[in-house]
Amino acid sequence: MSIIRLMLGNLFDMIERFLGRFFPSQWNPMLNLGALGFFFYWIITVSGIYVYIFFDTGVNNAYASIEYMTHEQWYLAGIMRSLHRYASDLLIIVMMIHLLREFARDRYRGAHWFSWVTGVPVMVMMFVAGISGYWLVWDKLAQYVAIVSTEWLDLLPIFGEPIARNFLSPDALESRFFTLMIFIHIAIPLIALAILWVHLQRVSKPVINPPRGLAISVFGLLMALSLFYPAYSQPPADLAMVPANVGLDWFYLPLYPLLETLPGSVTWGMGTCFLIILVAMPWLPPLKRAQPAVVDLDNCNGCERCFSDCPYDAIDMVARSDGRAFEREPLVNLNKCVACGLCAGACPTSIPFRKMSKLSPGIDLPDNTIVSLRDQVELVARGLVGPRRIMVFNCGHGPDLSGVSSDNVGVVALVCIGQLPPAFIDYVLSRDLADGVMLTGCLENSCDSRKGIDWTNARLAGQRDPHLRGRVERARVETFWAGSTGKTQFSAALNKFADSLDATALIQKARSEQSKVTSEGKPDA
Repeated sequence: MSIIRLMLGNLFDMIERFLGRFFPSQWNPMLNLGALGFFFYWIITVSGIYVYIFFDTGVNNAYASIEYMTHEQWYLAGIMRSLHRYASDLLIIVMMIHLLREFARDRYRGAHWFSWVTGVPVMVMMFVAGISGYWLVWDKLAQYVAIVSTEWLDLLPIFGEPIARNFLSPDALESRFFTLMIFIHIAIPLIALAILWVHLQRVSKPVINPPRGLAISVFGLLMALSLFYPAYSQPPADLAMVPANVGLDWFYLPLYPLLETLPGSVTWGMGTCFLIILVAMPWLPPLKRAQPAVVDLDNCNGCERCFSDCPYDAIDMVARSDGRAFEREPLVNLNKCVACGLCAGACPTSIPFRKMSKLSPGIDLPDNTIVSLRDQVELVARGLVGPRRIMVFNCGHGPDLSGVSSDNVGVVALVCIGQLPPAFIDYVLSRDLADGVMLTGCLENSCDSRKGIDWTNARLAGQRDPHLRGRVERARVETFWAGSTGKTQFSAALNKFADSLDATALIQKARSEQSKVTSEGKPDA
């Protein structure tokens, strides 16, 4: 399982990097899958409402009403039908990619199990809603889908009478059946939307709208596709004849030939087993969770920075329990905490300069403490003896930097780059532990902990507390978000940064000499 995740993870990383050549980082489609899914849902809703206005649910008029929209009112209703169809296809695509990507990033186990389990029924419902849409067109493909689907459903002993009998002859099918199908086609997406709301309950500050530029671009492509390659129906259904040659939609309906040929016990058994495995995956095997964050009230003043920065809503602010003169204290939800360390990086007491007293932040990770981070920094610094000494901070999901360490370069490992308090950069440079500091990790806007890169960039820019102090020379600090497969790109960025440190050193030397000359040229008082 871990090998499959690694291969998929590297594949997604390469795809994201490739798309990054054509899209700004915040527009990358692979990094906006959830938001694009919602965007397609709203397109489906709006276009579906318009199509429904002209749709006739009568068994003899359904096909004719669709043909009217497609050919006679092609300039609006026809475009709406095509938008409805293509947005539905894209919704399924982004949902499947999103599921695979979460699996590849190992974000389906541990504290993530809830989002995974609630996401599976949403995907199934959207498939069912899409398939029910084929019935409403009532062409030959719809007839084929209806017959195969009802015969398959009739294998379950839950219906009083076989459903498939409705499609034995033209006289057997009544218009109320189409009324039932339109109800199913509308009700299922609404139920899925309610489950999606539950799905997002454990996600702090979820992004449900794609960047405006990406949304406009995608909608423009959908419009162009609807205009130049509109959706058409096949010949009308005829229950007096068994559909022989049907243009099957292999995207939505690839399993229908199997449902038609394999025994029902096999297909129902395979489908049930697949769904059970899919739902049970967070526990196959269960994630070996790191210890969640721990609060030290002796060093906590209830500033709420950990609460604001936690991307998983794993911290609540509750009434103070130790009698000290502060209103509130953080309380860690053990079931939600993923031990990413962003809370420790946000704590103003994570100060490595502290030597006279014990370094114990108000909140910390028991398995990866701020004290151990300082010890690791000092250990790595002792091995930097060459010129242009660079200390690299790399998160656990960043590039593999094995072999990068040398007399000039030392690597410090973090759980997430957001775990690094900005004071550590100040500590490294002001104590002359290195000449420059470089930060790397996941691809930009693709942080495994959701907000690690965002919070780090904001802290370095002085836009979020705790921020990097003004005395730190920014030319000696560099960031490069490489991703797990970006070792080559990182190495090139590292060399470029080293060259810039040389230039910075020359400038500083020239300024120092100029200052010395100016000082020597002054007359004695």
